[in-house]
Parts: sequence; C-alpha cells; structure tokens
Amino acid sequence: MTDFSYQLYSSRNFGPLPETLKMVGDLGYAQVEGYGGLYANLSQLDQLKADLAANNLAMATGHFGFDMVSGQADRVLEIARALDMKGVFVPAPPTPDYREGKGDWAAFAAQMAEAGKPYWDAGLEFGYHNHNWEFGGDAEDKPIDLILNAAPGIKLEFDVAWAVRAGQDPWAWIEKYSDKLYAAHLKDLAPEGECPDEDGWADVGHGTMGWQALFQALKSAGTRLFVMEHDNPSDDRRFATRSIEAARNF
Repeated sequence: MTDFSYQLYSSRNFGPLPETLKMVGDLGYAQVEGYGGLYANLSQLDQLKADLAANNLAMATGHFGFDMVSGQADRVLEIARALDMKGVFVPAPPTPDYREGKGDWAAFAAQMAEAGKPYWDAGLEFGYHNHNWEFGGDAEDKPIDLILNAAPGIKLEFDVAWAVRAGQDPWAWIEKYSDKLYAAHLKDLAPEGECPDEDGWADVGHGTMGWQALFQALKSAGTRLFVMEHDNPSDDRRFATRSIEAARNF
C-alpha cells in the first residue's frame, strides 16, 4: 500500500499545527510536506519534530521560497536535517513578474541550477513544484523545460492539476519527465462552475481529474511521494479524509 503525504499548506487557515498533525496522523497519513511559514522560528524545530513523532509522521519534503534556498542555504540545510527531510522543493518563481509572463525564465533556470549545489552535496533531492505559469508561451521549450533541463539533478514535484488548468496533457509531461519525477501533488478540479468558494478545486477523487489512471502512470514512472493538497478548502478535515479514502483505492 502506498504511503501518502499531506501538504500542510492545505490547513493553514484552520486549527493550530499540533491539531492538524494529530488529524493527519489519525487519518493514516505517513508523511507531511512543510512550507515556508512553518520554519520561521528555528527554536521551535525541536517541538515540531516531537509533534511529528507523536503522530507517527515524517516530514519527507519541504517547500522553501527561492530567495531562501539561494540566499540562506545553511539555514535551509539546518531545517532539513533537523526534520530529516529527503527533498527540498521551490514552490513558485521568485517574483510576481513570472506569473504575469514578464520574468526571465532562462535566467531563473540557471539560478536554480546554481542554487541546487549545496543540497545535492548534502545528499538531498532538490527541485521545483509547478503551477500553471511554467507552461506558458508558444516556444517549444516552455519555462518548465528550461527549469528541469538546467541541471541533471533538478527534480520535479508535479502538480498535475495545475498543469491541467494550464491546458496541458498531463500524460505527455509524465512521459517526458519520467526520469525527473520525484513527487506529485494529488489535487483535483471541480466540474466547471462548481466549488467557487474553493477556487474551483475539489477533494482528490471527487473531481474531474481521472486520478485512478494518473496515479498508476505516475507510480509506473517512478514517482516516490504522493502529496495530498488543496489550495483553498472550506473544511480541511473533509478534504484530508475524503482524499485519503479515495487515494487508497487508486
């Protein structure tokens, strides 16, 4: 049976972190994925590690902003070691310019290749998590191609639903970057016009994504971690519960 992870960003608007970790652990998740706001206070890392252990959870991966991974590598490595992370992922481009089609993706890709060196030296996986912006433009080499091909060690955490929102064929990207796939975000799209209060997202297995087949394709391609995520759930317990129940049947 596959062990599932939970992106803690999904619960950022709900109860305190210890309550979220208990909920996630009780539901049978084996791992969680951290995000920037959780690492603000280094003095609290010991407590976070204890809370993870108390709920039989590991923080296998973490999201860190590009400015942090590139400018504060020692701090990122300290956090990753303290929490026994296996992978560090940049969750988005560094400035809003990129989201508006004005960023220099080639330069950013080169910066990603340079930023990865201390993490590779430390034996960690290092890579990028996409949204929809990375699939823009008419060029044969899209921004996501520039990033993933900037260095052999750059891995992909594939947010499949964001790629679909960008009008992409997820099967083609799974095939193209099977050698780069390390993790995937399990996220679902509501039918058009539904769930407007949740930005059109749905609980995993309760939307339009066809996750049964996608999950098998990702697994066959060598994806190691499957991370449940909802960008804006109205009820994080409902999302966490229904998503893992559905995913266990994939």
